[in-house]
Amino acid sequence: MPLKSQKVAVIGCGPGGLASALFLSRQGNEVTLFERFSTPKPVGSGLLIQPSGQHVLESLGLLNKTKVLAGPVDRLHGLSVPRNRRALDMQYANTGAGVCALGIHRSSLFDILMDAVKERGIPIMVGHEMLGVEESEGGISPHFSNGDHNLIFDLLIDASGAYSVLRQGSQTELKFGAFWTTVDLPENHSIIPRALDQRYYRASKMAGIMPVGVNPATGNQGVAIFWSERPEMVRQIRNMGIEKFRKEYCNLWPEAEPFVSQILSMEELTMAVYVHRTGRASSHRRVFHVGDSWHCTSPQLGQGANMALIDAAALAEALDVESTLENVAKRYKRSRSFHIGLYQMLSRLFTPLYQSNSSLLPLIRDLAIHHFARLPIIRSLIARTVSGHLGITIGNRANRLKSIPPRP
Repeated sequence: MPLKSQKVAVIGCGPGGLASALFLSRQGNEVTLFERFSTPKPVGSGLLIQPSGQHVLESLGLLNKTKVLAGPVDRLHGLSVPRNRRALDMQYANTGAGVCALGIHRSSLFDILMDAVKERGIPIMVGHEMLGVEESEGGISPHFSNGDHNLIFDLLIDASGAYSVLRQGSQTELKFGAFWTTVDLPENHSIIPRALDQRYYRASKMAGIMPVGVNPATGNQGVAIFWSERPEMVRQIRNMGIEKFRKEYCNLWPEAEPFVSQILSMEELTMAVYVHRTGRASSHRRVFHVGDSWHCTSPQLGQGANMALIDAAALAEALDVESTLENVAKRYKRSRSFHIGLYQMLSRLFTPLYQSNSSLLPLIRDLAIHHFARLPIIRSLIARTVSGHLGITIGNRANRLKSIPPRP
């Protein structure tokens, strides 16, 4: 018999927090969202919603709305220059499931989830930055920077991100981050359509272009542009000016000129810095972690947002099935630990092949991808890994959650 209706605090309005609030509200729980900013907003440019994340959105009834604003991505492609060896070569057709990824602007995904939250009537308390929690036998009270300490909840869902005050485990800042921005899709270009395409010089330079569906700034079809960079170089890169930045980008990838020419100033570029950490699913008896507050790494191909969506679905399933908090915690950890551990390991293994100062690792990458990634069994394994399906049966979970009728 599942737990009775709970009074739940969800901390953070990212994809994991919003999805958690929707799932738990639909199950009849009394949910309140808390956001540290005065206005909830997304951070970043584009991401890929993998088939695994699409299952979760479908169970929330939001996949069709997502497809309207997103752009289909059928393949991942990358060349190592100047020899033009394949350094990334994956097609979603090789999953055998008839699926593709969805490239979308983070703002579009945020709006879809936030609109659903507002439609459910879930209250959102802004300007509430969590400083800690106080747990007792009768409940848990989050402590906020604005002095609001008197709210008591049965459960607290921590979706406040990689720098959560409740995070567990040692955290390592990755040596490379990336500049991001969004521009319109040019009418005339020679980039592969419906693909995330990249160019590499060894592993020290990486340029990428990815469809994001509708560009929220213009309403036109858009793409995300990114450029790999070390965080300590950010000030120097910004000081060199937009013309030199565009020139360096196009020196690596001349065909990108119609895209990069739309960037008019360095202020249009946002620098993202990433960390790697794996903590615990539940750091307190009444606290459950979702997304980066539990596990974070280099967000290759949007896996960070996808993993947060899967966490939200797994936690909702555990709360709908188990009768005690102890059993909820065990089921939640058991359902997610292998999948998370697998992708954390793969990220540690593959990130240096694409973002590092090594000369040997990219050579190994190029030889392996160029010569061996075309083998059918390897193609299928890579496709299943990228799509988010390796080590998880998210489709069954999403279908089960979809079958639960929303409760008032």
